[in-house]
Amino acid sequence: MEQEIRELKRQRELDRETAQIKASSAAAKPVPVAKAGADGFSLQSADGNFVLRVKGYVQTDARFYLADSAHNGTDSFLVRRARPIIEGALFHDFEYRLMLDAGSGQGLLQDAFVEWKYWPAAKLRVGKFKPPVGLEQLQSDAMLFFIERGLPSALLPNRDVGVQLSGELLGGVVSYAGGVFNGTVDGASTDVDVTDSKEGAARIFLQPFKTLDAPALRGFGAGFGGSVGNQQSTGTTTNLPSYKSTGQNTFFSFSKGVALDGVEVRGTPQAFYYVGPVGLYGEYAWADQEVRRGALLDHARSTAWQVQASVVLTGERATYNGVTPERPFDPGAGDWGAWELVARYGELRIGPTVFSTDPTPTGQRFADPTKSAQEARYWGVGVNWYLNRVFKLALDYEQTDFDGGAGTTGATTFTIRNRQTERALFSRMQMTF
Repeated sequence: MEQEIRELKRQRELDRETAQIKASSAAAKPVPVAKAGADGFSLQSADGNFVLRVKGYVQTDARFYLADSAHNGTDSFLVRRARPIIEGALFHDFEYRLMLDAGSGQGLLQDAFVEWKYWPAAKLRVGKFKPPVGLEQLQSDAMLFFIERGLPSALLPNRDVGVQLSGELLGGVVSYAGGVFNGTVDGASTDVDVTDSKEGAARIFLQPFKTLDAPALRGFGAGFGGSVGNQQSTGTTTNLPSYKSTGQNTFFSFSKGVALDGVEVRGTPQAFYYVGPVGLYGEYAWADQEVRRGALLDHARSTAWQVQASVVLTGERATYNGVTPERPFDPGAGDWGAWELVARYGELRIGPTVFSTDPTPTGQRFADPTKSAQEARYWGVGVNWYLNRVFKLALDYEQTDFDGGAGTTGATTFTIRNRQTERALFSRMQMTF
C-alpha cells in the first residue's frame, strides 16, 4: 500500500508538471488580436502579417452667408464628408487603403491603393491617391486648421490614379515622392484618363532639425512640390477648371468654347513651423496652362498664396496632424478638452491676359470679367474645440473680397463691377475614429 501511495504521488507530480508545461506553451504561442478604441477597430493575425483596420470620419457642417444680397451663396446644413476607411497590411510588407465618401449627396471613391513598403527609403504605391504636390492638399481633411482649404490648393491636383515611389532618408530629415499619373485639372480628382498624355508629379520636403536635440527647431520643415503634364480637351469633355472661394462659391470659370490645349506646369514652395502650442504654415502656388479658344492660343497663369497661424490655448502641442487633448472633455472632473484659435490670410490672382475688355462676342477671349473675378483676397479666423480624440467642433468666419466678377455687357462697352464681398460663417461637428 505504501508503494502504491508513493507511485500515485509521483504520478500526480508528473501530471502537474505536464499541465504547467502545456499552460506555459499555450501562453507563449501567438494568438490573433482584436482591438477597439478611438483609433478604430482592428484585427491582426497571430503572426502579425495580416492586419485589418476599420476607421472613418464624418463631418456635418452649417453654412451661413451674411449680407448676401446678391445671393451668391445658399445657407444650408450638409454632411460635408462621410468617409468609411478600410486599411491594413498583407504579408507584413504590403499595405492597402480603401476610402469611400458618401457626403454631399454623392458616392465617390477617394482612395484605393496598395503600397509595397519593404524598404522605408523606397516605397512603391499603385492606385488612386493624392499626388505629391501641395502641403495643405496632402493634409487630411480631418486635420485642417480651417473647415475648408485655402486657395493655393485650388490650383493643385487633389486625387489621381497612378504609380508613385516615395521614402524617408536620414531618419525622416528628408522625405521625397515622385510619380506618374493620368493627370487632372486644378483642384480636381479623376478616376479615368481621356487622353494618352500623362502627368508627372514630385515633392521633396526637408526637416533639417528633426533628429537634433533642438526642441525649438525640431518642428520646422520646408519643401517644394510640382507637376507637369499635357492637358487636352476632347470632343466629349472640355475638362476645364473653375475656382471656388473659401466659402465654397465659384468665382472664376472659363468662357464657353475654351479648351485645354497644351502643357500645364504647377509649382508650390511650402513650409511649416510648430513649436509647443503654436503652429505656422505657409504655401505659394502657381499654375500655367495653355488654353485655346478658336484660333486664339494663350497661357492661363494663376498664382495663389496663404499664411496660417494657430495657438492651442490649453497648452497641447500643435502639429501638422492636429491636436490631441491631454485632458479629454469631462465637465464632472473639470476637464474641457483642448481649445485652438486659428487665423489666415491669402490671395488668388488670374493672369490678366485671360480677360478681355473688348465687348464684342468675338473679342471676348477666355473669361468674361463680368462673370469671373480676376483676384480674390481672403482672411479668416476660427476656433477649434477638441473634446477628445474622436469629437471636434469648429467655428470659422471667412471674408473674401474680389476684383471684377460682376457687371453688364453693353452693345459697345463692358461695365465691370466687383463681385459682392463674401462673408461666410461656417460651423462643423466632426467625428473621427
